[in-house]
Amino acid sequence: MVAKIALEEHCMTPGLIEYWQPTMTDVPAAVADKVLGRLTDYSGERIEIMDRAGITRSILAIAGPGVQAERDPSTAVKRARESNDQLAAQIAKTPKRLGAFAHLAVQDAKAAADELERCVKQLGFHGAMINGHTRGLYLDDASVYPLWERAEALGVPIYIHPTDPVVPAPVLDGTKGIRRATWEWGFETGSHALRLVFGGTFDRFPKAKLILGHLGETLPYLLWRFDSRAKLYGVQLKRQPSDYIKDNIWVTLSGMYSAEPLQCAIAALGRDRVMFSADYPFEDAEGAGRFMDSTPMAEDLRKAVAHDHAARLLGLTS
Repeated sequence: MVAKIALEEHCMTPGLIEYWQPTMTDVPAAVADKVLGRLTDYSGERIEIMDRAGITRSILAIAGPGVQAERDPSTAVKRARESNDQLAAQIAKTPKRLGAFAHLAVQDAKAAADELERCVKQLGFHGAMINGHTRGLYLDDASVYPLWERAEALGVPIYIHPTDPVVPAPVLDGTKGIRRATWEWGFETGSHALRLVFGGTFDRFPKAKLILGHLGETLPYLLWRFDSRAKLYGVQLKRQPSDYIKDNIWVTLSGMYSAEPLQCAIAALGRDRVMFSADYPFEDAEGAGRFMDSTPMAEDLRKAVAHDHAARLLGLTS
C-alpha cells in the first residue's frame, strides 16, 4: 500500500450547514443524515477510513456551496472566518493527519485575500477551496484580482470545486441522471477554469496555482482544440492556452478512478501535475485507495501521484 495525501476531502462546520442542505434535496433523508455525520466527524470514522485507504494526510475543505451562496457580503466574510477558526480547532486535535484549505468569501475579494493570508500564516492552512462561482461571480472577474495577487504572493493554490451553474443548462432538461455530478458540474467547472485561461488571469498572475478535481474537468483532453480555436478567434494571450493549463493548473483524481483518463491526464499535463484525492465522503475513500494501489503504472510514478506531488505543491514536510 502506497502512502497517500488526499486533497479533495470534505467537512462541515455548524454555521454553514444551512447552505449545504439544499444541495441534498434529491437524496433520501437517511443518506443525507449519514453524509452530514461523516462531514462533521474529524477524529473517528474519518481517520479509520484513512488508515484503511493508506491516506496519511487529508486536506479538508468545506462542502459546497458554503458562503459562495450568501447574499450579504458582510455575513459571508464573518461566517467564512468563523468556519476557518472552527476547522482549525478540529485539525489541531490530529495535526499530523489533517490539514485544510481556507473557506473564503469572494464577495469581498480584499477581505478574502486577508483571510487567506491569516489562514496560511496563523492557522497553517495550505491554500483555499472556492466552491465555484459566488452568486454568478467567477474568479476571472477583475474584482477578484486582490485574491489572486495575495495567493500568488503566498505561493498557495486555489482549488475550484464544482457547483450548480447560475442557470441550469436547457440541453439537460428532461433526461434523468445527467445533471450535477454526472455532467453538469464538470462542464460548469471546466468552463470556470477556461475563463481564467482565456481571460488572461494567468498572464496577469503568472505564478498563480489552480487545482481542479476529476482529472481536470475534461480540460486535459482538449488542449489541441483550445490552442487551435484560440488562434482561429484571435484570442490575445502571451502564450497558448495549453501552456497555461500545463503550467498553472494541477489536477486530482477525485471521482475519476479509471486508468484511461488517469493515463491521459499524465500524458497531457505532465507527470508532476496529477495528484491523488478521495473526495470523501461523497466517494468511497477505500475504493479510491485500492485504485491508486493497483492501477498499472511505474512504482515511482505511483508514489509521486499518491503523495509526493501534493507534498511538494503544499509544502508538506511530514
